[in-house]
Order: sequence, then C-alpha cells, then structure tokens
Amino acid sequence: MKKILKSTLAIVAVFAAFTSCNNSGKSGGKSGALSSNIAEKVYVAPGEHDSHYAFISGGYSGNLTVYGLPSGRMFKEIPVFSQFPTSGYGYSEETKPMLNTSHGFIPWGDSHHPDISQTNGEIDGRFIFINENNTPRIAKIDLKTFETTEIIEVPNSAGNHSSSFVTENTEYVVAGTRFSVPVPQRDMPIKEYKGNFQGALSFISVAPETGNMDIKFQVLMPGFNYDLSHPGRGKSHGWFFFTTYNTEEANTLLEVNASQNDKDFIAAINWKKIEEYVNNGGGKMMPAEYAHNVYDEHTHTATSTMKKEVRVINPTEVPGAVYFLPTPKSPHGCDVDPSGEYIVGNGKLSANLTVHSFSKMLKAIEDEKFAGEAYGIPILNFEDVLAGSVEQPGLGPLHTEFDGEGNAYTTFFISSEVVKWKLGTWEVIDRKPTYYSVGHLTIPGGNSRKPQGKYMFAMNKITKDRYLPTGPEMEHSAQLYDISGEKMELLLDFPTHGEPHYAAAMEADLVKERSQKIYNLEENKHPYAAFSDSDAKVVRKGNEVHIYMTTIRSHFTPDNIEGIKLGDKVFFHVTNLEQDFDVPHGFAVLGQNTSELLVMPGQTKTSVWEPTKVGVWPFYCTDFCSALHQEMQGYIRVSPKNSDVPLKWSMGEDIE
Repeated sequence: MKKILKSTLAIVAVFAAFTSCNNSGKSGGKSGALSSNIAEKVYVAPGEHDSHYAFISGGYSGNLTVYGLPSGRMFKEIPVFSQFPTSGYGYSEETKPMLNTSHGFIPWGDSHHPDISQTNGEIDGRFIFINENNTPRIAKIDLKTFETTEIIEVPNSAGNHSSSFVTENTEYVVAGTRFSVPVPQRDMPIKEYKGNFQGALSFISVAPETGNMDIKFQVLMPGFNYDLSHPGRGKSHGWFFFTTYNTEEANTLLEVNASQNDKDFIAAINWKKIEEYVNNGGGKMMPAEYAHNVYDEHTHTATSTMKKEVRVINPTEVPGAVYFLPTPKSPHGCDVDPSGEYIVGNGKLSANLTVHSFSKMLKAIEDEKFAGEAYGIPILNFEDVLAGSVEQPGLGPLHTEFDGEGNAYTTFFISSEVVKWKLGTWEVIDRKPTYYSVGHLTIPGGNSRKPQGKYMFAMNKITKDRYLPTGPEMEHSAQLYDISGEKMELLLDFPTHGEPHYAAAMEADLVKERSQKIYNLEENKHPYAAFSDSDAKVVRKGNEVHIYMTTIRSHFTPDNIEGIKLGDKVFFHVTNLEQDFDVPHGFAVLGQNTSELLVMPGQTKTSVWEPTKVGVWPFYCTDFCSALHQEMQGYIRVSPKNSDVPLKWSMGEDIE
C-alpha cells in the first residue's frame, strides 16, 4: 500500500512540475500552448469588430464579398455584374440598367481583381473598382453604401483580365485585354491572327470628387495576351506595367504553342506621356459602341447611356511611351513594391523569380540600349533592367505582395506554398504550405505605398479535405497568416464564395465610420416615391398600373387593391418609410416571376408584375422586421380582361 502511495505521489509531483513549467514565464505566467493559442488570435468577441475589411472577388459569381479579418466572417455579398435575387439587384426596374451592355442585357459576369482608390499612393477607402472578364466592364462600388454605383463597358477589348488597378492618386483605373482580337472587330480568318489582332489597354479616368469614370484613351498594342498589371508608385508614378504571354501570337493549342519563347515581356507604359499627347489633341476617335451605366443615389435609379466612339493611340506615334522588358517565362502576376523601384515578373514556367529595376530601366532607355523591337516598340536588354533573381524559390510563381518592411511574399501554384523573401538580397526567409494550389494572396494595403496589415491571406483553388464535404462542388479556401514576425504563422482557414481571384483589404477604421446607415427620405428624388401613407395611390395609364406603396413596421399602404385585369402590367413602387438603421423591408407577390425586392430605409424600388391568372393574390414582407412581421401583408385582386371592376385601394377599411 505504501508503495502504491509513493508511486502516486511521484506521478503527481512530476505532473505538478510540468504544470509549473508551462505556467511560468511570459504573459503573466502563461506559456506553451496556453500563450500561443491560435484561436485567440482570430477570435472577435461578441460586440467587438474586426480590425480589417477584406473585399474578395467572386470570380464566376460576378460579385464581390466582404469579409472581416482576422475572424474570416463574411459580412455581405455586393452584387456587381450578376443578378442577385436576395436584394432584387438586376431585377428591379431601377437596377436593370446596371447590367446593360452593347451586347444587350447580360445578367452574369466573371469578376476578378478589385482595387481600392488611393490618395498619394495610400488607400483612402472611398471606392473599390473591379473588372468583369467575359463581357469587358469596369465597376465602381461606393464604400459609403457598399453598393455598385457605376459600370462602364470597355470596347475593343476581350477578356478584361489585367484590370482593375488604380494609379496612386486614382487618376486612372486600367482595363487590359487578355485576348487580342481584330480592332475594329470584323469578319476575318482566325489563322490570320498574327500581325492583325491587337490588344487594347484602356485608361479610364476617375473624377476626383465624384469618382465618375470615362474612357480617356486606349493604347492599341501588338496581339499578345495581356495578363496582369500594376501601377508604378513613388519614383515610378506615371508608369503602368503589364505582363504579356503568347508573344508567339499563336491562335490554337496555346498550352504548347504559346510556351515556345524563352522570354515574354512586361510592357512598360508611360501613361503621363500619353496623357500629354492626348491633351494636345493626339490620337484618333474610333467608332465604338459601349454602355455607360450610372446609379443615382438620390433618384435610386440607374440609367444606361450608349456611347459611340473612343480615342485610340498607336504607341509608335508617341516616342518614349512604351517599352518591352524581357521576362521569363509566360509571366502571370506583375507586381510593384511600395517604393516603386522593383517590378516583379512572376514567370509561371520559370525556375527563378525575376525582379526588374525601374532605375535601370530608365538608364537603359536613356542610353538607348535596345535588343530590338516588336511592332515598332523598343525591347530593352534583359541584363540591363534586371535587379536580381530569387533563385529556385518554388514551382509555378503567380503573384507577389509586400509588407512595407522590405519583404515580399509570392504564391507558388504547383508547390502549393507562400514564400517570403527579401527585397534587394533576394534571399528566401520563410515558406509555408497552403491547402491547395494557391492563386492570389493579399496583404492589407499591399498594393500601395503604405501596406497596413499584420495579416496576409492566400486564396486557394482546391479545398479537398479542409471542410465537411458538400458534394463535388465546394467553396474555395482562404488561409490567414500572421506576418508580424520573421516567420509566417497560419492562423485560420475560412471558405470563400465563388472563385476568388484577387482581393483588396484595408484597415476597417478607414471606412466604417463613414458607412451610410440609411437613405434620408428628404433626399429621395425617385419619381414614384411616396413619403407617407397619405401619398399612397394607384394610377392607371392604359394597361399600365402604377402602385405608389409605402412600407413601415408593420403594414403596407395600400394593403388591398382591386381593379387589376389580365393583360395589365403592374408596377409596385415601394418606398420604405423607416429611418432607423438596419430595418429593410421585403416585398413579394404570388406569381412574381422576377425577384423579390429588399428595400432599404428611405429607399424606393420597383418590381413589375404581370398577372397571368384571375384571382386574389397575396403580397407580403419577406424580411422579418418586427414582432408583427407575419401580419405585414396585403391582397391584390385580378379580374378578367374585359371586367368592369373599378380601380380601388384601401388600408384599414373595406373597399366599397
């Protein structure tokens, strides 16, 4: 018995010793697992806020999602290029014009690369711009309302991929074409691609106060594929850099035929020089049809204007405006460090990571040290512009971001990792695996002169074994890393909606205090707005019936309507009279074949309903708004086409 007692005491003593070791040291006596609890680093307590916003592209969803960091919680999906039945975007009469194009109404999109507006090279949190790849367009989201307020179509373009990145004072947002095409478009044999197809690089001006966009000029480049781009900053402000591939100008089986050349190019565009040329009358106006769609936040209504011409520039007519920097091999990402000195060309098929020097580029141009020319555009010598190479850092480099501390972070698609390396010495400092096949990565403010964050997150293309299975299709995976120390630390996996490509991120304090909570009824200029229950009415104009309807907790006015006939086109103009934050009201009527409406406080939206059956049909609020939400309903009576039932409406009394 004594032996058993001694053994027990010895075990307890050893356990106590280990416990004592683990509880002594830093952080108030906590160390080991307790002091490095990763979950605590991403936990945001109830009632507290994330420190950063992340705006992640939705890829084939066509939209933009808003996440908090470090929690990884999704706060909102912002509809941009695709119809969105949750809010009625692209279905309501006010928002349908946002999806108009020269090809007609396009209800979906492929959104890739968001970028936040900047002032003096620093993120200012006013607007986000994002590209649509398939039907080339650029959209602007206003960060007061987190809503899409402008979309401009990009003519002479195809595969609007190297977009939508902004210059350091948001003078321009660019839209570069992935696929070269005949310019202007015409019927011609595809085999005559070489020398006849061109790639348009579009520079879209942004008005300083309003953010309104307009295509200032397009540079018509040789028929390569223009993959990604970034602006110069600091010393290189006034330049823009685009990666190219398919300098072979192949038109079939590109995985083989567009991978022949040992080096492709980074195209360096001196946009300030071209801007001066244009301001002095340079370039020529080319016929081109493209839509410009603008949402007015006072009328709560979008309009679509079809434009008829665009200014195009032949780069050979502006000496010193465009140069080619040879870059191995099939470069994808094109990234510029915060100082503006280093231009990183991420060659997908290259063993090394190539970094060019802006200063060396200027010196080579000054000394006219050219290796030749392509379609009249000078090609610089590779050795004359090379700053250095990161030797064999990984397989399949794609994209690079910067932390502002002299470090760069590059994703490697094939070896599924993020690699941290030092600018100037080109040495690898750290590497961390991703799960799996990483594409883009984002550091808050990493695409600016002043990166902001202690975080980096990588966006992965494959998610197998990371989440509970949901059939053959799963959400993609993002992984959040702490980069505040010398070594990266993986903190969190979180799923992302659609197929994220790039993301833009920033400190939440830049925008959260300016976020608009409601629409002021006094500023509502919608032509069919009703500002009180007494303004509610129903008006017939031939076979059109316009219902001026109000909604407030917890009733519609009117809530009973008669005199509608088969063949009528019924417009429900619904004004939300609430002036309290976060009290939207929904609207849906049985047989509505578009979408419900979700109407924000102080806002007016319109849904068209064309009844197909005689009867009495209910409508109701689809957004739970109060304890009496279930009672928030009404009826609309539909009579035969030749009926003589008069048009009447009521709320709270019987229709006589």
